[in-house]
Amino acid sequence: MSETIDTTMDIRLTEKAVAEIRSIMKENSIPENYGLRVGVKGGGCSGLSYSLGFDGDIRETDSILEIGDVKLVIDAKSLFYLSGTELDYTDGLNGRGFVFNNPNAVKNCGCGSSFGV
Repeated sequence: MSETIDTTMDIRLTEKAVAEIRSIMKENSIPENYGLRVGVKGGGCSGLSYSLGFDGDIRETDSILEIGDVKLVIDAKSLFYLSGTELDYTDGLNGRGFVFNNPNAVKNCGCGSSFGV
C-alpha cells in the first residue's frame, strides 16, 4: 500500500492518488488553476454518492487543499461527510479508479461509489 499524505482538512490523499490526478490533468490539458472538486451528493444505492471532477470555479464557501501542485476543492456540505476520508487510486486486477476510504460510511454499495451514514 502506498504512503498517505496528511492534510489539515482531515482528508488524506495517497501518493498513488496524487500521481494519478497529476497524470489526468496533464493528459487532458486541464489548466493548472483548476482543482479536483471532491463532493458528496444524494443518490446511489446507499443514499449518498461521491463525485469527482475538475473545476475552475472556486466559490467563497469552498475549502481548498493544496498538496504540491494538486489542489482539492470541497464544498462545506461535502466536507462534513468526507472528514477523515482517504482518497486512494487502485489499478489492480479488480479494476482501476479512485477509492474513497471513508470512516463515516456505515454502509457501502458493492461498486464503492455510494455510501450511507
